[in-house]
Amino acid sequence: MTSPGSTYRRHGLTAWPGSMLLMLLALLLLCVLLAHARPAAAMAVQHLDQAEMLVTPPSQSRPLTSVFDATTLPGQWTPVSLPHRFVLPASPGAAVTPGMATVWYRLALPPLPATHDEISLHLLRWQAAGQLAVYGDGKLLYRSRGTPTWNHFRHPALFIPLRDTPEEPLPRSLLIRLDIYSGATGAISSLYVGDSDDIYPRFVLREWLEYQLPFMMSAAFLAVGLFSFCVWLVRRQEPIYLLVFIIAVCTITRRWHFFASLESLPISDQWFGWLTYNALNWQIVALQFFSCLLHKRDHRWFNRGMMAFSLVMSAATLPLSSLQPGMVLLKPMLYVGPILFAIVMVVRSVIDSWRSRSLEACLLAGWMTTSLLFGIYDWFKVKNQFDIEGFYLTPYSSMMMFIVILYILFRRYVNAIAEAERGRQTLAMRLLQREAELAESYERLRDVEKAQTLSMERQRMMQDMHDVLGLSLIGALRRVEHGKLDEHEVAQILSACIDDLKLAIDSLEPVDADLLLLLATLRFRLGSRLDASGITLLWQVDTVPPLPWLDPRHALHILRILQEALGNIIKHTGASEIAVSTQADERSVQVVVRDNGGGFDLEEGLARGGKGLRNQMRRAETIGAKIEWRQWTQGTLMVLHLPLVQ
Repeated sequence: MTSPGSTYRRHGLTAWPGSMLLMLLALLLLCVLLAHARPAAAMAVQHLDQAEMLVTPPSQSRPLTSVFDATTLPGQWTPVSLPHRFVLPASPGAAVTPGMATVWYRLALPPLPATHDEISLHLLRWQAAGQLAVYGDGKLLYRSRGTPTWNHFRHPALFIPLRDTPEEPLPRSLLIRLDIYSGATGAISSLYVGDSDDIYPRFVLREWLEYQLPFMMSAAFLAVGLFSFCVWLVRRQEPIYLLVFIIAVCTITRRWHFFASLESLPISDQWFGWLTYNALNWQIVALQFFSCLLHKRDHRWFNRGMMAFSLVMSAATLPLSSLQPGMVLLKPMLYVGPILFAIVMVVRSVIDSWRSRSLEACLLAGWMTTSLLFGIYDWFKVKNQFDIEGFYLTPYSSMMMFIVILYILFRRYVNAIAEAERGRQTLAMRLLQREAELAESYERLRDVEKAQTLSMERQRMMQDMHDVLGLSLIGALRRVEHGKLDEHEVAQILSACIDDLKLAIDSLEPVDADLLLLLATLRFRLGSRLDASGITLLWQVDTVPPLPWLDPRHALHILRILQEALGNIIKHTGASEIAVSTQADERSVQVVVRDNGGGFDLEEGLARGGKGLRNQMRRAETIGAKIEWRQWTQGTLMVLHLPLVQ
């Protein structure tokens, strides 16, 4: 018999999650390489990595206009290299209501070949808690629509056409305006300018790798989470499915700013920040409980500490205070707590997986370690400690988590099916064993029953021959010995004995619950005797319902009862006519024997010790029947009531 494991291996069902994990790792490596690789120089694309920078404090802030002259800005321009990061000094009261300072970047565009093709600007990333505007020769080309909080989390690349029509002249300089909270950090990447046909594929590839791919994987993860939640509703005793649902919801909420392609939020900035931050805390809590279930470990105090921390932070960061929008600047420091808990959780998970030696546990521990490293990298990246032109890595750790959890659920599904098949095979084997045991027991019981039946039939035949045939022969022998019988009477006695023996033998023949067949046998055996006695037999038998309980033992009792009745009529009544009829009602079948003889009194016959009457009553009681004698105007009536169901 083929084992379930071999079946799954033959169809490759145990290998595909591992293959998918390897493919994902290869894809992540490709993303990292693409993220940190510079676009190859092309004749129609120019790389801009030099600029001039100027900072104006909140007191000198200017409104955003469609046309702006950079020469009106006060202060000294400072040359900088791109990508460039900066830290603005905090203004008085910035911890509560920070003002908006402005960082300006001025770039000279290199001369481009005269062409009517579309020329565009590609900004890889800008990162700041503020808003951005881009001018070309003083004309507004682009402005961000999101709030400072949204822009602080959302870091998309920009693809900006430098002119509206091919006839317009290309701008010779660019001015980038960054309005940002004072006391905050910010950064801007280098730029590429050139033919749109050359720049746009790079923009699309980066957009797909950085946003669309994680979004598709997270959507699939959410679908799996919803499916797991439905499974948990049916199987409440398995909380691991509820944890998968919580992890999926927290993951997609935590990475909301990566998935939404909007420049404005459907909720306030404060609630957005509260949701994304606390989703991370509860995701860590759910992952800890998931890890404990998988490793079969109980880190009770650590679990309680994590839950207490998450509850406290959920309440403390509610957007009900006047510290917004200053919380945007403090939020990176709030991630220190989740990072510390995550470090402890990862260390525990690695130790538990090493002890359990489970593949699923090792995969989960490996993902947790990688995710922790990615999270620390992104935390420093948000603080502008690393090259901002590279990709954020935590979205890809979410993709890895999806594959790992999907693999764990797949293994549980496969193991459940394999266990069910093993149980079914074990049950089938036990059933076969039980069937064999029952068949053997049935054979033994059938042999025993057959032996008992033969023994009972033998005893019945012996008893019947003793009670009927034997007594008749013994009585005849004694009368012969005393010289009281002549030859004719001896012949009658022997003929009656032969009839008794034939009836006993006839009772052994199967009648299939058919009473009429049994009565026909009686008529055949006793007809000649009635003819010899000069008695006319009126056969008035009608169809009656079958008697399921009619077997050879019961058949012999019925034959003996009727034989005794006919014998008594021949010997004692002097009748010249006997009528045998049948009828039925809803409870019984009646066999009626009527004669036109002198009749008799039942009580008197029993009082004189009539053995024939008593034998008839005893036999009727044995088979659950009842005998009734009646007198009628022309003789005696005997009714044998046979029940339809015993």
